[in-house]
Amino acid sequence: MSRIANNPVTVPSGVDIKFDQGIVRVKGAKGELQMPLHESVKMDQEGEALQFKAVNETRQADAMSGTMRALVNNMVIGVSQGFEKKLTVIGVGYRAAVQGKNLNLTLGFSHPVVFAIPEGITIETPSQTEVVVKGADKQKVGQVAAEIRAYRPPEPYKGKGVRYTDEHVAKKEAKKK
Repeated sequence: MSRIANNPVTVPSGVDIKFDQGIVRVKGAKGELQMPLHESVKMDQEGEALQFKAVNETRQADAMSGTMRALVNNMVIGVSQGFEKKLTVIGVGYRAAVQGKNLNLTLGFSHPVVFAIPEGITIETPSQTEVVVKGADKQKVGQVAAEIRAYRPPEPYKGKGVRYTDEHVAKKEAKKK
């Protein structure tokens, strides 16, 4: 049985939740998000708390109630506080800069890498070697950060590349003669 679904989602002030025709809409200071609610899950609003229950007693319905609770909780946190991922660019001559709606990356290729910033995401570069991805949608923030990292993942010998700020890269020893 899912125990995550038993915890209610507390809705902070300034966040508005609407549920109609199977779609949950969450609106707050950082934006507006919407998501379809799974048909095997029922959502009840009691004051400032949201409860999620499985419609039937199947294992899948029970699992989906916990999943829906977690996704709606992420939406509430996203529109009230927002999410962010920090990336670090490590390497001689490697740098990042935001120009308009594009992120320009110099990663040791013969050409600069231009990444188009998607709608709903803001990217900042406090320094030439730091990239901060921010947004209200947790999944979209993580996906954009992963796409930027995928251009040049950290290599195991020198550690050069794009990595998450809190990521540890285990370095290998060089080949000996």
